[in-house]
Amino acid sequence: MMRLILRLIGALIVFGLLGFFSFAPGYVERQQNPVTAHDPWPVSAAAKALHARLIIGDWHADSLLWDRDLTQRSDRGQVDLPRLIEGNVAFQVFTTVTKSPAGLNYTQNSADARDNITLLYIGQLRPFRSWLDLTERALEQARQLHLAEEKAPEMLKIVKTRADLDAVLARRAAGEHVVGGILGAEGGHALNGYLDNLDRLYDAGFRLMGLTHFFDNELGASLHGQAGASQGLTDFGRLVVRKMVEKKMIIDLAHASPQMARDVLDMVDVPVVVSHSGIYSQCATKRNFSDALMKEIAARGGLIGIGFWEEVTCDDTPAGIATSIAAAIRLVGEDHVALGSDFDGAVRTRFDASELAALTQALMDRGLTEPTIAKVMGGNMVRFLGQALPAE
Repeated sequence: MMRLILRLIGALIVFGLLGFFSFAPGYVERQQNPVTAHDPWPVSAAAKALHARLIIGDWHADSLLWDRDLTQRSDRGQVDLPRLIEGNVAFQVFTTVTKSPAGLNYTQNSADARDNITLLYIGQLRPFRSWLDLTERALEQARQLHLAEEKAPEMLKIVKTRADLDAVLARRAAGEHVVGGILGAEGGHALNGYLDNLDRLYDAGFRLMGLTHFFDNELGASLHGQAGASQGLTDFGRLVVRKMVEKKMIIDLAHASPQMARDVLDMVDVPVVVSHSGIYSQCATKRNFSDALMKEIAARGGLIGIGFWEEVTCDDTPAGIATSIAAAIRLVGEDHVALGSDFDGAVRTRFDASELAALTQALMDRGLTEPTIAKVMGGNMVRFLGQALPAE
């Protein structure tokens, strides 16, 4: 009898674990990346026609964190390749999230707080080596994108060089619905404090890295850390920035402290991006840089990616995002504004990647001209990549 009871207990434990590993990760993502239920956004025939002519690019999506097959359309999250193709997206930066502090907020986070990603990685049954190693986490997410490219080369080409960029443009001009994917790291803590790990990321295809995320790290102070806005790059951070410039990796200042951003601008002569943000004078939140700093970044040839969630736009409808884009154009000029959705970045949005035509409609409704819309929706991004990426 006791043996039977033990077997039943063992079976219950096994079924419980199977249920956890099968359903928990998907449940977490549904909670973290919801799309608000809505009727179809109205899009006129003129907007549909314009949208089909555009080369569209987005600077920021965290889809690789969620361990989905990006070649398949999903009923959760905001991005996968079928939805990008339906939304006519030509280029998508896929960023790797490697650490997220418990109690995450936009004001102040401790680097020593419990990490939310560890349990998620265990629940997703990621390789053991990536459970506690931040560099391995980034490399594992990169591997996921490479596997998607191998599985569906007709849908995805990873862009590492200007030659790759041109190849995607040529294929799309020939009528192919291929997405150019660019790998980025969200936060220099993915280096684990070792400069040589930048080479490992580069060799894995990374061409962009944000210096910080929601907490201070070895490179310097975060916009949301404990060091404060007056703290900037560390000596190690300066070494990393110099090496990124040497390797022609794009520097992303999203989540950097204001002083870190100024330190970077003072030491480099290449344009940088703020991949996903908003305009402070239009939406006065802690998440957005000051207008003066945004103008300084743009004056150096930089790009500002406008996000799609409420904390950076104060209105996450297509019309609200268009208002933020218009504010950015007034502030820094139409050559320095781009899209930075933060899709799948633990944000609630009003539409997913398949519905981007609604934003084209909203920009038309704001009175923006077709050339301006073309720049913001992707033209500026393509120009920037053409100048920033290594030749081959």
